[in-house]
Amino acid sequence: MSQKLFNVAVVGATGAVGEQILKLLEARNFPIATLKLLSSARSAGTKILFKGEEYTVEEAAPTSFEGIDIALFSAGGDVSKALAPHAVASGAVCIDNTNAFRMDPETPLVVPEVNIDKISEHKGIIANPNCSTIQMVAALKPLYDRFGISRILVSTYQAVSGAGARAVDELMRQTKEIVNGNEVKPDILPVSSLPVKHQIAFNAIPQIDKFQDNGYTLEEMKMIRETKKIMGDESLEISTTCVRIPVLYGHSESVYVEFKEDYDLQEVKELLASAPGVVLQDDPAEQLYPLASDAAGQLEVFVGRVRRDLTHPRGLNLWIVSDNLLKGAAWNAVQIAEYIAIENK
Repeated sequence: MSQKLFNVAVVGATGAVGEQILKLLEARNFPIATLKLLSSARSAGTKILFKGEEYTVEEAAPTSFEGIDIALFSAGGDVSKALAPHAVASGAVCIDNTNAFRMDPETPLVVPEVNIDKISEHKGIIANPNCSTIQMVAALKPLYDRFGISRILVSTYQAVSGAGARAVDELMRQTKEIVNGNEVKPDILPVSSLPVKHQIAFNAIPQIDKFQDNGYTLEEMKMIRETKKIMGDESLEISTTCVRIPVLYGHSESVYVEFKEDYDLQEVKELLASAPGVVLQDDPAEQLYPLASDAAGQLEVFVGRVRRDLTHPRGLNLWIVSDNLLKGAAWNAVQIAEYIAIENK
């Protein structure tokens, strides 16, 4: 790690992703000169310990970024849109974990294991992709490079933590209500502008984010658009179905791909096993495959159930799992910050 020290701001420091960012910055011994913790007015005044020192969270404002070198945003798209330009104007490099700038042609959309070279193209803002996109492209990139990919069909099984701390609380509450024989009162999921809410405990909700005019949800369209941008391939045919399930941490994905070239299954497994940030767990004889419960708290992307498709000669099926708050958010952002630190030492 670089010996140069950086003035760092974390926007959304009291949120689930912000908390993980701080834990990673501490665990990785990121070279910090000064640390500023920012949040909404509601959370301002909160005390947070970092490396044994107590910090007071401040309300985020346009003037909060004077002297800041690196600002990590995880406080929602509206906050990023309002404040990131001020941070850039103050000289900071912003790593944004929201949907605010992902599809902006001027903003690199980066997964370090896939397209780290794009970081150097930034004009002040670097976007973190959607959590579901990150784990999928990290696993597919070595296969894309070797065989080419023409089509991707993916169904996701996403943890409630992806919808925030209140959704986690709702799952725990509803589970207790059902076990105790009490009435379930949904309040949070699905997150949308409509008043209709559904039970998440012992259930699966085939909606994440708002429905679009084409019948897909915004989450599904994020995966489609972001994958094409990250891979640099607008010709990719991608279809998605995103589902919220009663799991606390860790998104799972059933992914089908069609390669442009014939492939050897053993070579596919070898490519996955050697891919950066990817762990292959694929031994059916021992019932070894990725589980969300095992991936929770881990930084890697786990891949298993790797098998030839029975309907297409160049088709492949995979099961991809990762911690949505870590590789799907906080860890990806900190990886980008570490790269910036090394490049600017």
